Amino acid sequence: MNYKETLNYLYTQLPMFQRTGPAAFKKDLGNILLLCDYLGNPHKNIPTIHLAGTNGKGSTAHLLASVLQAAGLKTGLYTSPHYRDFRERIKINGIYIPKKEVVRFVARHQSEIRKIGPSFFEITVALAFDYFAKEKVDIAIIETGLGGRLDSTNIITPLVSVITNISFDHQQFLGDTLPKIAAEKAGIIKPEIPVVIGEKQSAVFKVFKEKAKAENAPLYLANDQKNYEVILEKATVKNSFYTINKNGVVWANKLPVNIHGPYQAKNIGTALMTLEVLNSIKNGPFLPIDLPVIKRGFRDLKKTTSFLGRWQQLGENPLIIAESAHNEAGLKNIFPNRQLANVSYKKLHIVFGTVSDKDVSKVFPYLPNDAIYYFVKANIPRGFDAQKLCEVAYPHGLKGKSYTTVRRGLSAAKRRAKPEDLILICGSIFVVAEVI
Repeated sequence: MNYKETLNYLYTQLPMFQRTGPAAFKKDLGNILLLCDYLGNPHKNIPTIHLAGTNGKGSTAHLLASVLQAAGLKTGLYTSPHYRDFRERIKINGIYIPKKEVVRFVARHQSEIRKIGPSFFEITVALAFDYFAKEKVDIAIIETGLGGRLDSTNIITPLVSVITNISFDHQQFLGDTLPKIAAEKAGIIKPEIPVVIGEKQSAVFKVFKEKAKAENAPLYLANDQKNYEVILEKATVKNSFYTINKNGVVWANKLPVNIHGPYQAKNIGTALMTLEVLNSIKNGPFLPIDLPVIKRGFRDLKKTTSFLGRWQQLGENPLIIAESAHNEAGLKNIFPNRQLANVSYKKLHIVFGTVSDKDVSKVFPYLPNDAIYYFVKANIPRGFDAQKLCEVAYPHGLKGKSYTTVRRGLSAAKRRAKPEDLILICGSIFVVAEVI
């Protein structure tokens, strides 16, 4: 098979959650354990950092990767889902896994893949572990896909576990209350392995505290005044500047960070706490990671890690921004007076689409009524029908028209918007993927 045929095999022969939804979700780790055992357990040969959380884990993973790269470490990064190119999921020092490596892996192991019957996600996790081990990375940052306890990545024993935050998402798999969701995410906490918690949320912090105690795992809370207090000082479309206090004292003043959005302050704090924990590991594989290294990593993040999809500018006059926020907490961080408060515009146009297995009534309250909406359907089987989305949004005061594709919706917004307006594309990673 060539590369195109290999991807077609992965997409069509194996269950893929992003396309088909619940049918692809595996409720145990049996397949990934069998597959990695067959491969020689490559995940046991690489130091790792493991990240879970409802929002922010992708940004935090890229922050960590950029700093570790700035420290001179050969850094693997596994994230999901991808936007346009499957290889976005597996990178070393910001460079995508070569096409030939994807083809080689599938061709060499296809008979065992057929025998085990893994999902698309299980295959990609095994591929990442195999590639990182083969390339002898100094460290790999591994992002969970869905949940934690039963996520295919949860066979690693990391140097540090990280849980960014908890919000409602994928309730059909993870539970219908925040403590239930937190319990699934807490499944990545391992015996005696330090865990960093990004946010102290009253509804769920007890879950993490009890799990860490049960596992004798040191627990660190990132974003409080006793550790890191991260304050957004100034934001433009291209740059953000933060003052960072540590133990109540200014540690860094107007630090440039090459990602955007006030919600990133929490992710920055989480990354800093994680780096501090890494520095404290006795006999760890790292030199001390100091402020000059962190500055370089934060400043050059997009260039060094190939970061996509978060508050990404696509055009000017009118300003066009793509943002991957897709659940309650994510959208709440944008509307009504958070990230948008830092952008000057006259009229807001929102190109919005989502997936059919999401309870959209939960996210509608966070969307502004005074925007003009262009409801669209992402080109995946899970895409929410645009006309139905338009109809269910109307009673919530969200008014606009429906379009059969994302590009048609965006084209309509461009025709209608004036140079001083803002066009925001959001609601789903899969909607953003079609335009970036």
